[in-house]
Amino acid sequence: MSRLIRKRTRQAFTLLEVLIVVAIIGALAVFVVPNFINTEAKAKSKLADAAIKSGLGAIDRYRIDMGYYPRSEDGGLRALIEKPSDEQEAKKWAGPYVGAEGLKDPWGNDYIYEYPGRYNEGGYDLSSPGPDGQPGNDDDITNWKVD
Repeated sequence: MSRLIRKRTRQAFTLLEVLIVVAIIGALAVFVVPNFINTEAKAKSKLADAAIKSGLGAIDRYRIDMGYYPRSEDGGLRALIEKPSDEQEAKKWAGPYVGAEGLKDPWGNDYIYEYPGRYNEGGYDLSSPGPDGQPGNDDDITNWKVD
């Protein structure tokens, strides 16, 4: 009779193989994770900058319909989502011009709006306090330039 020769199959990884795989994954994480974190921050800044440079788009549509920019003393940007109480003004209003979430920057802070503008004479000032949520420092995103 012939004997059956069985091949011995390998059923586990060696400790060295596991350590090599863990080292490779760790090295990849060191390079990849910081890039993902930085990408999100840059994307939020670019999104806020685009919204501000376009005047949220809605501000200009409001001006076309109403004949003037939303006034700071009348609630500012809230005029984009709330129908005026005055009957004559309410007839011209074609809003809402933006959803309530459109009045907040990508970090969840309210956009800062001022009309008439201090920096844009004859227009409006629009800004985001940026990632730190504090207006008046270097990370603010604005529709004006200060020399």
